[in-house]
Amino acid sequence: MRSGTAIGRVRGLGSAKEGTHHWLNHRMTACSNLLLMTWLLIAVARLGHYDYAAVRAWLQSAWVAIPMLLLIVSVFYHFRLGLQVVIEDYQTDASRVILLFLLNFFTVTAAGIAIFSILKVAFGSAA
Repeated sequence: MRSGTAIGRVRGLGSAKEGTHHWLNHRMTACSNLLLMTWLLIAVARLGHYDYAAVRAWLQSAWVAIPMLLLIVSVFYHFRLGLQVVIEDYQTDASRVILLFLLNFFTVTAAGIAIFSILKVAFGSAA
C-alpha cells in the first residue's frame, strides 16, 4: 500500500524522513534551555552585587562559564531549529534556500560572537 497521491509521488513531495530527528532535537534543546535558564536566573539572583566587576569576576569561574557556553549553544540551536520549520512551512519558492542560508549565517555568527565574549571574560583578557 502506497502513501500519498500519485501526483505527489511524481513530484517527489512527501516525507523527507527527517521529521522525527528534528522534532526530538527541538524538544531536547527546549528541555536544556529550561534547565540552563533556571540555573542562570538562580545564579544571577544569588549574586551579591550587580556591578561590572562583580559580574565579571563571577563569569571568570569555570563553574559559571561552562554552563553559560552550554546555554548559548542550546538557545541558538533551538532558535535555528524553530525558524527553520517556519521557513520550510511558509516559504514555497526558491527564496527558501536563501532564507535558510541567511538563518544559518545569522545563527552561527551571533552564537560565535556570544561564545567569544564569554571565553574572553572567562580567560581574563582585558576589557
